[in-house]
Amino acid sequence: MSRKIEIIEPDNFEQENHFYPKALNSQLHPMVSHFFNLDHKRIIKRYSHLNPQVDVEKLKEILAYQTKYFYWGGSDLFYVTTEAGNRRMVVLETNSCPSGQKSMPPRSDADEHRGYRYLIENSFLPAIKKKRLPKGGLAVIYDKNIMETSGYAQTIADLTGEKVYLVPHFNNEEQFLKFDNGVLIINHEGEDIPIRAAYRYVTQKPWNRLPTTSKTLIFNSTLTCLAGGRNKLLANKAYELFNSEIAESGLKINMPETIKDVSKLEIPLWVQKFGGKAVIKNPYSNAGQGVYTITTEEELEKFMSEEYTYDQFIVQSLIGHYDWSSTSQHGKYFHVGTVPNKKGHIYIADLRMMVYSGPKGFSPCAVYARRALKPLEAECPKNSWEVLGTNLSVKKGENQWDSDTSRLMLMDQKDFNTLGIGVDDLIEAYIQSVLTIVAIDKMAQQLINKKGAFRMKLFKSLDNDESLLKEIMV
Repeated sequence: MSRKIEIIEPDNFEQENHFYPKALNSQLHPMVSHFFNLDHKRIIKRYSHLNPQVDVEKLKEILAYQTKYFYWGGSDLFYVTTEAGNRRMVVLETNSCPSGQKSMPPRSDADEHRGYRYLIENSFLPAIKKKRLPKGGLAVIYDKNIMETSGYAQTIADLTGEKVYLVPHFNNEEQFLKFDNGVLIINHEGEDIPIRAAYRYVTQKPWNRLPTTSKTLIFNSTLTCLAGGRNKLLANKAYELFNSEIAESGLKINMPETIKDVSKLEIPLWVQKFGGKAVIKNPYSNAGQGVYTITTEEELEKFMSEEYTYDQFIVQSLIGHYDWSSTSQHGKYFHVGTVPNKKGHIYIADLRMMVYSGPKGFSPCAVYARRALKPLEAECPKNSWEVLGTNLSVKKGENQWDSDTSRLMLMDQKDFNTLGIGVDDLIEAYIQSVLTIVAIDKMAQQLINKKGAFRMKLFKSLDNDESLLKEIMV
């Protein structure tokens, strides 16, 4: 498949190119609209009222935190409950450079660029102004999701009045860019063009073709991916370290119980610890790839019979139906699920909360939900992924993707009501997402030395996976 660099000129934003048909004429649910209009002061007041143990000053500080490396991210959360009926949002993972804009209804009739504009105007452009950057143009680099990446490129062109280079950067394909003394150079029709800032949507092993540090601003750099944005192993360590740091504040990142640094041979022992029900993850995959739900001996045997690229795995407690969830150190979590449909079916759904960091701290940018293929039943499923898996990405081949939008749930009048959540749950999801991004940003800061270079020795001590270490471009 032949790809090439496109030049995006200002004032050509066409909505149908950058939003799903389903989202084009959707109307934002009033409750979600209300959530987007809440400022930090009101969010803190409401959250501390419902959680009186929370240190208000600490929460204020975290929401106002300006990230150094992790500018924008999206958390995937499950809405769960305990046997005692305590409901909470649990973080499954947080992605750097996530999707979400193409699924978002407008906040107002005049809101043409929707979330693209909020993110670029309040996070990307201030980051450019703040840094001393080399001379050069602007680019968007991508390896997936042309609908959104072209939306970002067009929005950047519209807001700056400059042309923007939309650059494909796929694994094992023709490369249109290189780095020269830390400056990103793109090669367009035989001409070398220096780039001062590049918006990145490179998601598949980005560290094997983009360095961890550069003079050109890469928004977000691959450092954030290695520190936890696309490395579930380090993310979990970052969450645990940050939870220790904020333990006295009453705040905490909620996550499934996680066993880290697990070799393939050990996996059956840990699955047994969780009562034969668990989730196994390749720590470096995304878009629903490399996640294996285990509810039966057959599923475990199938997993063990395959070969895998990396040496390390993580094993997590499984959240399913009350009758077949893992029992972990936190007790048993099970899914609240969607409001039953006319057939009485309840589905597992996750919530993607996308946020960005700007000069005033954090803001929510886009929200959507995804439901599983088959309904949640009391009987343990034979194919558990059909009941538990919510991701919409479908891998069709090397560097080829599709999306199953039939299971996409928008924050509009129709879909939002079936999720069964309210404004307090959106606030909880937002705060959880912010906590994870701060945790990963702090981990990223630890991985850079005083001279601004990547600390490979420290990274290796945290994640000693030979296959991964060989891929990293420093």
